[in-house]
Amino acid sequence: MAGSQVDMSHRVRRFEPADRQKMATFASALPEHDLLFLGRDLRHPRVVEAWLGAIAEGWIDSLVAEDEGDGAVIGTAALVRDPLGWSPHVGEVRLLVSAERRGVGLGRDLLEGVFAIARERGLAKLTARMTPDQAGAVSLFESLGFRGEALLRDHVRDPSGRSFDLAILSYDAGGVAARHEAFGVE
Repeated sequence: MAGSQVDMSHRVRRFEPADRQKMATFASALPEHDLLFLGRDLRHPRVVEAWLGAIAEGWIDSLVAEDEGDGAVIGTAALVRDPLGWSPHVGEVRLLVSAERRGVGLGRDLLEGVFAIARERGLAKLTARMTPDQAGAVSLFESLGFRGEALLRDHVRDPSGRSFDLAILSYDAGGVAARHEAFGVE
């Protein structure tokens, strides 16, 4: 049924202050379980304001994917760093994709954008956190070279008090960059 297919075209760009309302709409449509790994509830305007403040201060680089048809935010990725901490060489990757757009390459496009930013920032290691039952996300990250590093049992709780494990995956960005340099890969 070619006529009933959803247009999957999207554009990836930097997250900007003008995207506040689009981000609020996007976050409110996400399944609550998708938000558990974030540490803060993205549906609260103060959380989005703090996020934008951290972008302005240079602590976070963030991308949005928007639908080329209506301009709605359909995915987001962030690379969070703490240049004043003990691990300034490490960035944490946060990825969210709308339920309707999963499995069509949107998450991969956002992660490739994050990899480019990580190279620009000279990061040696990337980490990502998610609940292990998010099989699609785990599979995507592993397909791009992330490997399981830790499992924290009963680490996050949803608003009803139900506990979930939290998986931490990591990626050796420095090693990959060194191999690319050695073999002349851009």
